[in-house]
Amino acid sequence: MSGRRSRSRQSSGTSRISEDQINDLILKLQQLLPELRDSRRSDKVSAARVLQDTCNYIRNLHREVDDLSERLSELLANTDTAQAALIRSLLTQ
Repeated sequence: MSGRRSRSRQSSGTSRISEDQINDLILKLQQLLPELRDSRRSDKVSAARVLQDTCNYIRNLHREVDDLSERLSELLANTDTAQAALIRSLLTQ
């Protein structure tokens, strides 16, 4: 066993995750990703690809949220006060 692994086991105490649990989590992540969700069970996708695609997907979601927030701010700035207040109240529900 490598020194890094033994240190990792010592520092994590009893909260060790099994390889089966990791594989199950990777499969769950794969099912959440639009690009990989539809791949057939027989299509083996590496854990590294699932993790990389997950990172890319989250990064893209952040960009979309930022873009939509900016567009909403612009919309609210160009809308009369009553409509803007209504939109704000709907968003806070």
